[in-house]
Amino acid sequence: MPAALALACSLVALASSGAPVSQVAFNPPLTLRETGLYADWERFETAEGIFSFSPQYPLWTDGASKRRFIAIPPGTAVDASDADAWRFPVGTRIWKEFSFGRRVETRYMVLGPDGWRYATYLWSEDEREAVLADPRGGDIAVDTSTGAPHAVPSTSDCVACHGNGETPVLGFSLLQLSPDRDPGALHSVQRAEDVDLGELVRIGALVNLSARFLARPPRIAGRTPTERAALGYLHGNCGHCHRASGALSPLGMQLAHEGAALPEPALTTTINRTSGFALPGAPHAPARRVDPGHPEASVVLARMSARDPLTQMPPIGTHVVDGEAVRLVADWIRELPPSRQLENEP
Repeated sequence: MPAALALACSLVALASSGAPVSQVAFNPPLTLRETGLYADWERFETAEGIFSFSPQYPLWTDGASKRRFIAIPPGTAVDASDADAWRFPVGTRIWKEFSFGRRVETRYMVLGPDGWRYATYLWSEDEREAVLADPRGGDIAVDTSTGAPHAVPSTSDCVACHGNGETPVLGFSLLQLSPDRDPGALHSVQRAEDVDLGELVRIGALVNLSARFLARPPRIAGRTPTERAALGYLHGNCGHCHRASGALSPLGMQLAHEGAALPEPALTTTINRTSGFALPGAPHAPARRVDPGHPEASVVLARMSARDPLTQMPPIGTHVVDGEAVRLVADWIRELPPSRQLENEP
């Protein structure tokens, strides 16, 4: 097995085994109420000082609708001195709520003096209560059109995804909160009450952000609307692992949009780059991560389109292929100028 593939498999296996990667000892509240999210549980009104936000390129979770909230301790702020690794004050709390027709699960992370801590809460069917889930995670039955169960993460799953970059906070970042929203972004929902970069700066919740990001809000530098949306999807769904730093950085495939790097790393590290993954039936050998003009021969698309454990990407947290994303990325690959010339390997 190629070393790069072995590394990827090891990460997946570790996350799926329930074995701890790196986590802080935590005795989480037994109910979601105790985390302080809602002040009014009849109307689901959030407590004072809690902001709603919506990343423009959200993570696909088998069609679940989501709401996200953050609370920053009074008198403190998020430090954006490093545009790609915001620093959060101790006491920051973040919630992500999953619904399939009704609330099903809420994930919670809080920053203590010694690091981030994670917990998951499962809702009762009448949505009157949400109690602490088993830290080992597992599938639960939900009422969906696909019939697939919903994957509740273990604590180690949380660490495996959130602990792979320079900041564990995903979805609350420069690109994701840019007011220059991508109209082609899949599954993106923006609510009137959501905060963005400008609002966070205005209220003093985000400090030390370079003025250039307000003058010219960050965006994916796509050559076409399809490319912008496709690279944005890969950023939101794959970039938390496939980035310049972290456990999978030796693979040399960077799908995260970071800072103002041009050309987009997702272009230079995928198009005509050979893959260590053997793609059955691929017309060209070795297979390319992205074979321009040939979606059927592109490993990235093949792995997005699979849900068997050894092939699927992302490797955890989903049981259902995102059909809209498969079509989007296929369209992007199809519009790339065909070329058989392999780029130099990183």
